[in-house]
Amino acid sequence: MCASSILAGGTIQKNMPNKIIKPELLAPAGNFEKLKIAIHYGADAVYLAGKDFSLRNFSGNFTDSELIEAVHYAHNAQVKVYLACNIYSRNHEQPQILTFLEKISRIRPDAIIISDPGIIMLARKIIPHIDIHLSTQANTTNFNTALFWQKLGVKRVNLARELSMEEIAEVSKNTQIETETFIHGAMCISYSGRCLLSNVLSNRDSNRGLCSHPCRWKYAVVEELRPNEFHPLMEDSRGSYIFNSRDLCMIDHIPALIDAKISSLKIEGRMKGINYLASIVKAYRNAIDAYMTNPENYKVKEEWRKELFQVYHRAYSTGFYFNNSDEQLPNYENIHQGKMHSFIGKILDCLDENRYLVEIRNKINQNDRIEILTPKGPAMESEILELSDPDQNPIEKAQPNTRAIIRLAHSYRPNDIIRKI
Repeated sequence: MCASSILAGGTIQKNMPNKIIKPELLAPAGNFEKLKIAIHYGADAVYLAGKDFSLRNFSGNFTDSELIEAVHYAHNAQVKVYLACNIYSRNHEQPQILTFLEKISRIRPDAIIISDPGIIMLARKIIPHIDIHLSTQANTTNFNTALFWQKLGVKRVNLARELSMEEIAEVSKNTQIETETFIHGAMCISYSGRCLLSNVLSNRDSNRGLCSHPCRWKYAVVEELRPNEFHPLMEDSRGSYIFNSRDLCMIDHIPALIDAKISSLKIEGRMKGINYLASIVKAYRNAIDAYMTNPENYKVKEEWRKELFQVYHRAYSTGFYFNNSDEQLPNYENIHQGKMHSFIGKILDCLDENRYLVEIRNKINQNDRIEILTPKGPAMESEILELSDPDQNPIEKAQPNTRAIIRLAHSYRPNDIIRKI
């Protein structure tokens, strides 16, 4: 028997004294599949983009018809949708910006994410019924700047990553505007993500959605008269990671984030895969819910940390939140890739007698031991009781980019992730 779906949802209120306000969990949705995964694992809201005017042009993104369908799908699940239009536009793009904003009026997302003041001005005129969220690209670093945007009609500011927890709390205390901060994922090496390395080294404009991520490349020093002698900037055989920031991880600090009255806790990663997205959203959803249910006895569960450490990531840090200079150092460690499991696929449909139609992404064998990542609780280990092709013919193994029917011992739901232990 198949389990029923669980809907996510949350409300945002600001500056209510002596009351713990539950923050929104905001997840990336680089395409429609990722949107469904983010919602399935508990996101209160998702951020996504159309084919133009966003800073992640390589994440897949949505056509106009897909945007309409995505908003409909999310709203049916009581999940909000924020649409990115966060480039800094040029003169020749102004007619297209007008057309884009007129489309948004028909698509009706819950908010549009903007950094360019000119686009904000146009949005207030063309789509006054849609909230404006200010992108982190706008570098909001103090409460007076937040008040400035508040008076211009901006509903929410995604604060600069350079702020400490204390500074963030002060913004919340001195304004009525909603605040949003990143709590997990990759961090740019330049001020609030406004970087020109990609422009210089690969002729791809990072501030217009085309970043080639050269801050992750290896570098060495070459002396002018010794052109073939490369000297690593650190005593490290892999070369230098002088630009390479660590990944942000705030799973151990959920109470502090909530105490700072941050309205929305944002996960980075529109270009990450669904296995990554499922693990990250699940861990933070469970942590936030546990704290809100019983704040006095709240403890970080090891299963949440385990999920976050199993996915592909760089060394974790708390970034600028606690003014700890050690946490802001570049990443000099090996990139870690989770070795405790490998991604197999996701459940597409529930059949009879605990049999499931599965989309296979990596090879699976009849005798493999697997685990299923469900929205609640730790991942559940299982044996494969039966393995067959979609026509129900028994098979010994299923290949990538195929579908298979798997019988398991317990009940699961569509969009649950399957991994090989």
